[in-house]
Amino acid sequence: MNETQIPRRQLGLFDATLIVMGGIVGAGIFANPSEVAHRVHTPFLILGVWVLGGLIAMCGAFIWAELATRLPAAEGGQYVYLREAYHPALAFMYGWGLLLVTQTGGMAAVAVIFASYFRALTGADWSNSAIAAIALLTLTMVNCFGARAGSNVQNALMLLKIGAIAALVIIGFAVAHPASTGLKSRALLGQPASFGLLKSIGAAMVPIAFAYGGWQTATFVAGEMRDARRDLSHGLLIGVGGVVALYLAVNLACLRVLGPAGLDATTTPASDVIRIALGERGAQWVAIAITISTLGFLSQSMLTAPRVYYAMARDGLFFNSVGKVFGRWGTPVVAIALQGFAAIVIACSGTYGEILNFEVTVDFIFFGMTAAALFILRWRDIGTARFVYRVPGHPFTTALFVLSCAGIVVSAVVASPRNSAIALCIMLAALPVYYFWTKFKRARAV
Repeated sequence: MNETQIPRRQLGLFDATLIVMGGIVGAGIFANPSEVAHRVHTPFLILGVWVLGGLIAMCGAFIWAELATRLPAAEGGQYVYLREAYHPALAFMYGWGLLLVTQTGGMAAVAVIFASYFRALTGADWSNSAIAAIALLTLTMVNCFGARAGSNVQNALMLLKIGAIAALVIIGFAVAHPASTGLKSRALLGQPASFGLLKSIGAAMVPIAFAYGGWQTATFVAGEMRDARRDLSHGLLIGVGGVVALYLAVNLACLRVLGPAGLDATTTPASDVIRIALGERGAQWVAIAITISTLGFLSQSMLTAPRVYYAMARDGLFFNSVGKVFGRWGTPVVAIALQGFAAIVIACSGTYGEILNFEVTVDFIFFGMTAAALFILRWRDIGTARFVYRVPGHPFTTALFVLSCAGIVVSAVVASPRNSAIALCIMLAALPVYYFWTKFKRARAV
């Protein structure tokens, strides 16, 4: 197998849009509406916080779109933005957290969710860990054959996922009977403003932030876009806008069929909507939809995240072999294998559950820092040539996004201080590792 130096540029706007959507839409949309309803209890507030989350996500898409046009060839995306704006140590901390907490832990958990639904559908007499490992290994092998092969699988799964969500919405509006306490509830306008209400809204924003997170992973494959300056920036805006529309439609359907009280009382809103509309046979359709959704998320993650480790290795901050691409596909095989192996280990260990609680805290710290990087890049006048996009309303909209990220981090810490403290310790542990690694590399170079 021959080594090549540069990944092949083979992805376009359609791929970018579906990668963006695939990074955001997971199995959570089939359960998160009830998580939000547990925290705020009227249709106005339930829909309002989803709209607020969508606006924050769109602000993020605007910012990342400009970052993608300033550094269009940045294989590794967000990692490179942090490196160029701040310091390689901070970028290393981001990659460290991605591998140990956010990306790999999320992939492991979603793989086990996939396995449980796969067993229910097929009756397979295997353990969840074994099925999860096989799914992760299969997607690892597919993505080793290049970004084009991985993107084709991801695109197909994302289109199926969109179809499943659309079917849920159509059935909720066209087949099921509306709940008597649904969207026409007299409590539509919410409740008087108070500190308790603000605290509830803050708590509701945590699962919403988790549900909307993931658009940034599309920037990881910028180096394999045919025209990242145009396609990635446009794909971010179209993809995030499409997800906002899907999420609001799902919540409207759930509220119409279950009402706010019913949505609060359940943990499986999608299953309940379909069961009311189609009877018990509908539960199997929901299981199929969730299986497709989880597999699509895993496919997207396996396509995108390894490009960060590849970029770290090219910077001398990881093992040299991780920074090499191989074969006629120009694929970072070792980086992909590393991501697959790490996810398989966590999925089989059964210790991933606690890790999931860390994700929002770590993710939104780096979201806020990456958005703030735009101020620095503009000040340094980096990447101003041939712009196709600028953030509307900057600096106000960018500052609003940074403040929103800070608010979400505070809400996550208040909601789960122990898990947040552990997440911060794992994140900060990257700094001594970084300085040890750079010192070791300098010693070897002498």
